[in-house]
Amino acid sequence: MRAVVVTRPGDASVLEVAEVRLAGPGAGELQIDVVAAGVNRADVSQREGRYPSPPGVPEWPGLEVSGIVSAIGPAAERTADDRGSTGPGAAGTGAPGTGAPGFAVGDHVCALLGGGGYAERVVVPVGQVLPVPRGVDLVDAAGLVEVVATVWSNVFMLAGLAAGETLLVHGGSSGIGTMAIQLGHALGARVAVTARSAAKLEACRELGADILIDYTHDDFVERVNDEAGGADVILDVVGGDYLDRNVRALATNGRIANIASMGGAEARLDLGALMRKRGTIRSTSLRARPAAEKAEIIQSVRENVWPLLESGAVRPLIAARFPLAEASAAHRLMESSDHIGKILLLV
Repeated sequence: MRAVVVTRPGDASVLEVAEVRLAGPGAGELQIDVVAAGVNRADVSQREGRYPSPPGVPEWPGLEVSGIVSAIGPAAERTADDRGSTGPGAAGTGAPGTGAPGFAVGDHVCALLGGGGYAERVVVPVGQVLPVPRGVDLVDAAGLVEVVATVWSNVFMLAGLAAGETLLVHGGSSGIGTMAIQLGHALGARVAVTARSAAKLEACRELGADILIDYTHDDFVERVNDEAGGADVILDVVGGDYLDRNVRALATNGRIANIASMGGAEARLDLGALMRKRGTIRSTSLRARPAAEKAEIIQSVRENVWPLLESGAVRPLIAARFPLAEASAAHRLMESSDHIGKILLLV
């Protein structure tokens, strides 16, 4: 099959389409014929040689896909009763021994991967697969799973954002940011965002953001403290010197969820300031989690977020679509930060 491979660590030009081999599905796994793959910042880091695939995972990039189930490993198929009650785009209610919803060949699905999504086919544990939400286009669904799982697991499952609290989202116009805004707004939180231009901030406002901060000339610490009395939860993709500023922007009992370090991996931390705020910091990586933890997150996403997508309260926001052969162009757009929402590769 064809896949986009990294010929050597480097800039976007090192991405090339090549023939690769992929084993079929094993016990508890599905094979998916890929329709589209999401492009993420982590893919850029992998291309640069800074974020290799975990052991046992294909070495080509890609953390999320949408597509059609084409083969099923043992203990991953639907029960006989389930097959009669659902069709493409909706999974059954159970599969023996999997602890996750079952699927059948032909189902329209989207999936969270440890890697290997830039390809014509993927094999993935059934616990990391979701039916495409009703009303969502199969292609657009490729931009859902990684961002939804990241935001839901960090902002809601770990940091416990509640209705009436304030959420501060850094990089509000990114794929992660646009989903965090929508989920926060839909679930009753007040949302503050940072972005770098009026156009990006306007897009954030249309998605439900309440406090719009242009970080090129506004002090987000001052704005959030003045307008909200501090943030109860901060979703941080920057790291570096933002850590100290995030602590100063926290409300009492506030929580920082750090998921990336685009601004640097090292930071200064005033422990006294953190203690006075009674604040907490959680730093996580979704890709490195064991399969059982990913399955738990995916199940919680299905129960809590999929109804919001099917009602239209939350939607995937797609910035651009590129053919698989133009993965280099997709990466260049990602690195430019000129996009609003998700970037997809069409397979």
